[in-house]
Order: sequence, then C-alpha cells, then structure tokens
Amino acid sequence: MTVAACAELVRRGDPDRFRAVMAAPAHARPQLMPLYAFNLEVARAPWVTQEPLIAEMRLQWWRDVVENASSGAARAHEVAEPLHELIRDFGLPLDVMDRLIAARRWDIDREAHAGPEGLAQYLEDTGAGLMWLAARALGAPDGAEGAVRAFGWATAAAGYLRAVPELASRGRHPLPEGMSAADLAQLGLARLTEARKARKTVPKDVAPALLAGWQTEGLLRQVVAGQGSPELSEAAKRWKLLWQAFTGRW
Repeated sequence: MTVAACAELVRRGDPDRFRAVMAAPAHARPQLMPLYAFNLEVARAPWVTQEPLIAEMRLQWWRDVVENASSGAARAHEVAEPLHELIRDFGLPLDVMDRLIAARRWDIDREAHAGPEGLAQYLEDTGAGLMWLAARALGAPDGAEGAVRAFGWATAAAGYLRAVPELASRGRHPLPEGMSAADLAQLGLARLTEARKARKTVPKDVAPALLAGWQTEGLLRQVVAGQGSPELSEAAKRWKLLWQAFTGRW
C-alpha cells in the first residue's frame, strides 16, 4: 500500500485538499496524503450506510487502527498501512486522532448539536485536530498548537457552512437552535484573527499543513454577507491557493 493510493483517494474524494497538497513542496506530500486519506475515510464512514450500527462499527474499526499503530502493527488496507508508518515516524498524537474519529458519531445521528458549544467542540475535534496533526507531521513544535488549531477551527467552520444545505437535505440539524450561519461565520473570522496574531509561533516549514485553509476567509466573509451557499469562483480559488503557497502567509 502506497502514498500514491492515498493520493488517488484524496483526489477523488476531497479535491480541495488534494489541490492544496499538490501546491505544497514535494517533500511534504508523503506526510499529508495519508493523513488526508485517513480523514476522508473517517468522514465518509457514517454516510455509506443507512444502518447506524454498521456506521458505528466502521468508526470503531478506525479507532482500532489508530490504537494498534502504537505497536507498529499494520493492517492490509490502502490507508491504514501508510497511516501507521506516519504515526510511527512522526509520533503523531493518538488521542487527537481518536477524538477526530469519535466526533464523527454526530454524523450518524439526526440530533442537533448540544448547543453552540457542542458544534464548537465538533469543529475542534475534527477540523482543528486534523490541521494540528498535519502540522505535527511536518515538525510543528508544541508552541505552534494554539495558532494552528485556531486556523484549523476557522477552516472547519468554513467547510461546515458549505455543507449546511446538504446536511439539512439529509435530515440533519446542522446549526444549533438560536445560531445562524452568519453567527458561525463570525466566530470563524474571530478564530482566524486569533490564528494570525500568533502566526510567528508557526515555523515556515509547517506552512504546507495550513494550505488546506486557503479558501477560509473568502468563504466566511461570503456567509457574513448573506450568501447561503458560499463558494469561491475557480479563478479566486486558483489565485488564493497560489498566493498562499508562494508567500507562506495565511
């Protein structure tokens, strides 16, 4: 099982992150592709079946995969084996990965989040956790965690807002009672500002891990302006990705 197999999964299932990785320096791609493939597999696990028990089993399988990585045991799976190597070689925090998987249980149920705090924690465990894992895979020090997680949270909020119409069409309750899309977007922009204030704590070598958030500010501002289904034009996407990849600024 190879990184190339992971890359193909990400290309088909998560094209925005694929573009971000391909804009990163070549040496960073072997770390990022297995991680994003893992995230994709976990994120879609609740949606590939109508049976909650089977979805729970799929998530538990990934929790077992992560737990077994600490012993060096590899499973014959196109993502699990490269993921094990990544965990072993870069010492990725297993607790962060476990929380990322566990948070996806919300996607199985049809209940609303437990208030704004519940949604905030969901975004923390999924998007913010994923970006911190990516940063750690590229050598981020402990002192960079606050900035990376804040940027990851904002990025997760932007992605979540893009998914709100689809979630609603599938019978979910994406926004807690009393919270509007604009409210969530404002919180995302606040976290984005927080991340940028602490930008100096993030070494330049870690910048490729943050490329996945290249659309974040534009999408959040669209929602604040009243656009219900935020989406950047292809020209804007290309320009923003190239600018962030070239300058390293986010």
